[in-house]
Amino acid sequence: MTSRIVPTFRVLAFVESLTWLGLLIGMYFKWIAKTTEVGVQVFGALHGAVFVAYVVLALLTACGQRWSLWTTLLSLAASIPPFFTVWFEVWAKKTGKLDPVTQTVPVSR
Repeated sequence: MTSRIVPTFRVLAFVESLTWLGLLIGMYFKWIAKTTEVGVQVFGALHGAVFVAYVVLALLTACGQRWSLWTTLLSLAASIPPFFTVWFEVWAKKTGKLDPVTQTVPVSR
């Protein structure tokens, strides 16, 4: 299971940023252009769901990768400002905190 968490976390970090972008564009049309609320309605719900999934997956990844408390908190804090999940994912990969773990399962006979 751990071997799938890292790639999934990396993809979800990117998707979280995309939903942030959609929400920001939707907020522009709602509050600045004052034309429609559809973008906020669609991307608000989408971003909320992806945000929750990111937080849960960040905690699972933290356990699987044995992150320090500092790295775990940083991954969670990165979900708040727009696009920081991508920054965190790149930083974590670069510093070796997102190495896919290959587990060997002992075979019992």
